[in-house]
Amino acid sequence: MHELGGKVAVITGGASGFGRELALLCAGEGMRLVLADVDPRGLEATVALLPQVGDRGAQVLCVACDVSNAEAVEALAEATYDRFGATHLLFNNAGVGVSGPIWAATLDDWEWVIGVNVMGVVYGIRSFVPRMLAAGEAGHIVNTASVAGFVSVPGSGVYCASKHAVVTISECLLHDLGIARSRLGVSVLAPAFVSTGIADAARNRPASLAATNPLAKPYEDRVRKAVQSGRLSAADVARFTLEGVKADRFYLFTHPGILPSIAARGREIVEGLPPGNPMP
Repeated sequence: MHELGGKVAVITGGASGFGRELALLCAGEGMRLVLADVDPRGLEATVALLPQVGDRGAQVLCVACDVSNAEAVEALAEATYDRFGATHLLFNNAGVGVSGPIWAATLDDWEWVIGVNVMGVVYGIRSFVPRMLAAGEAGHIVNTASVAGFVSVPGSGVYCASKHAVVTISECLLHDLGIARSRLGVSVLAPAFVSTGIADAARNRPASLAATNPLAKPYEDRVRKAVQSGRLSAADVARFTLEGVKADRFYLFTHPGILPSIAARGREIVEGLPPGNPMP
C-alpha cells in the first residue's frame, strides 16, 4: 500500500503508545480513522492531537472496545463499516504485559494477557479480514508482537507465550492470504523496549482478573528501567511501521540488535542445544 490518502485505518490500543502515534501518522496521510481502546479519556487525548485536515478536521470514529471480547470486536467492525464502508489498514495493536517467574503466574495473569494480546488479534482477524477480502481492495494487516515473540525472556513467560502466538498467527495469516490470492499484505511488528505505557498497563486491568504474580516486583522494576532507557520512542516505531507497510515488509524489527539472539535461538533448536538466556 503506497497511497494512503482517503483510505480507512482501524487501530486498536489507540489511546496511547504505538496506537496514538500511528493515529497521528495515518491522519497526516489523509486517512480516515477508527480508534479503539478500553480507555475513553485516552482516546479523547489522541483525538485532540490529530492534525487538522481542511475545515472539517480529521475524520475519526472512536469506539470503546475491549479486544478480549469477541462481541465487542465484532461491534467495532460493524461500526467501522457503518461509518466508512471499508477497512484498508488494520492495526491489531492493543497489548498488555505481566512479569514474574512463570510458576508463580496466576490464572488471572494468563487470562488477561492471552485475552488481550492473543485473542485480541484473533478477533480482529476474524471480524475484519473476511470483510476486507470481500471488498477485493488492496489492504494491509499489522499485528503488534514483540521481540519477546522470537526469544524467551526470563521473568516474561506469560508475555512471551502471548507474543510467540502473535508471530505464528501472523505468519499463518500471510500464508493463507497468499493461497487465497488476496490483495492483502501482512506485517508483524516486533519492537524491543520502548516507552509506550505498557509498563503501566495494569491501570486498565479488569477487577475480575486482579490476582497478580506475587514474585513480580523485581522483574517489573527491571522492565520499567529498560523501558525508560530505550532509545527509540513510540513515534519512531510508528514511523518505521508505516514505512514497512508501504514497502510491504513482513517482519518489522525496530531494534536490529536483537537479531543475533534470534539467530542464536535458531541454531540452538537445530543443534539440539538448551536455550541460551537472551538477557544474561
